Amino acid sequence: MGAMVKTAGSLRYDADVIIAGAGPAGAAAATHLARLGASVLLLDRVVFPRDKVCGDFVGPSALIELDALGVSQMDGFAAANIGWRGAIYVGGAELISRPFPAVTSMPPYGRVIPRFVLDKFILDAARNAGARVREGCELIHFTADRDSATVEVANSQGSLTLRCRLLIGADGASSKVARLLRGSAPPRRDRFVASRAYFTNVEGPDEQLDLYFDASCLPGYYWLFPTGKGAANVGLGIAVESLPAHDFTPAAMLRRLIREDKALAARLRNARLRGKIAGWPLVTYNHRLPIMSGRVMLIGDAAGLINPLNGEGIQYALQSASWAAETLAHCLHADNFSAPALAPFAARVESELRYDMALARLIVHLISNRTLAPLWIEVFKILAGRARRNGSFADTLAGIFAGLLPARDVLKLLGGTAGEAAQTLAAALASPRGWAALGSGTSQIGFRFACEAAKDPAGLALWLKNASASMAEFGARAAHSGIAGKKKEMFLQAQKLMQSRFRIP
Repeated sequence: MGAMVKTAGSLRYDADVIIAGAGPAGAAAATHLARLGASVLLLDRVVFPRDKVCGDFVGPSALIELDALGVSQMDGFAAANIGWRGAIYVGGAELISRPFPAVTSMPPYGRVIPRFVLDKFILDAARNAGARVREGCELIHFTADRDSATVEVANSQGSLTLRCRLLIGADGASSKVARLLRGSAPPRRDRFVASRAYFTNVEGPDEQLDLYFDASCLPGYYWLFPTGKGAANVGLGIAVESLPAHDFTPAAMLRRLIREDKALAARLRNARLRGKIAGWPLVTYNHRLPIMSGRVMLIGDAAGLINPLNGEGIQYALQSASWAAETLAHCLHADNFSAPALAPFAARVESELRYDMALARLIVHLISNRTLAPLWIEVFKILAGRARRNGSFADTLAGIFAGLLPARDVLKLLGGTAGEAAQTLAAALASPRGWAALGSGTSQIGFRFACEAAKDPAGLALWLKNASASMAEFGARAAHSGIAGKKKEMFLQAQKLMQSRFRIP
């Protein structure tokens, strides 16, 4: 596995840092840490290059991180397809198509890079920086004490025990490091599943990225992201928990949408499927779950750093790797890897992401009630209609889609403050009059809502409880970020309204 690293004391380590998982988060962290002079051992259970189910869109923020890693200067990177405009469709009809807006210090475009290619780029950066890489080597277990983290690994030759000063879990949404650290698998309400296929001979411009919504696949969305030269990544992401539950697997749902969605079918009318439709689990951010302890930290998908609203994960994988390296630079210098020494990393994740993730989580929890799908679709149409009339509004919508603007800017789309938006939405959910105000068929939605409540009262109660909890979390984050006094009180009133109307405990 490599030479031992001697410390000032009597203990000997196989590496300063062992990283489980050589995807974007793990390989980026390995690059940063090796450049700092740390001895890094990067492990992955598979052999690269390897495929990974993903939308493949690398947004502007992620491109900046890749440039810092030196990836943008690598041979072949400049050939990756550039997407500089986005289109949003609902029920097969185009609502908006617009170039991504210009935002200071950020490129007004993204790239669509298949993970088979992207992950190798970043892994090569780690190797070039001096990190040791061991493929086909899987973490089985770990323990951590005051002096070290001990890691048990297995490969085709057998098992081995390694010692390091710090262990980083970057082993994806199904992270074994995360399960061992937290003592359990992630809650069902945090889980998404994705299906993805590649097509050739796709119609339409290579520079346009399409995002689709349909009442039948809420809470979720599907996409067509061109990879260049008439090829495209076509996929679907959907929350595991919904009311009522979906009857189809994500792969079956994607096949149906490819046939039945007019806009998507138009781009694929002469296309050919390359390979198979593949699936993958995702875990979204939950601030209640720890992402570090003494001598162990989680980054990227292993930490649940996926935005449930747009499925963005690569950006957060690369950013969390950089934040982890910043914290570990001090830990390595002081030879202190205790929980307090690692705490700045968790604080950075919370300060950068918790507000946006709380908003995304609230929206996803609300639309997970599919009996209200006509209401949610009507909201999409209202937003798109306003975007067609208002260029600034359209730029905000396109900027959120592209990852150029934070998700919290969605509040601008609602035309008011966070507190006002929460109060209006709670009122809409609490009475048929509120639904009518949003422009939906009141009697039909009310009838479906009542039928679902009678058929699955426990499921409805769970949805209401989760929605109320998400609203409380978002209200707390918004207040922490500057909403105070009367505006904070509006959030409390909105939560109380939902609790009283629906008798939420």
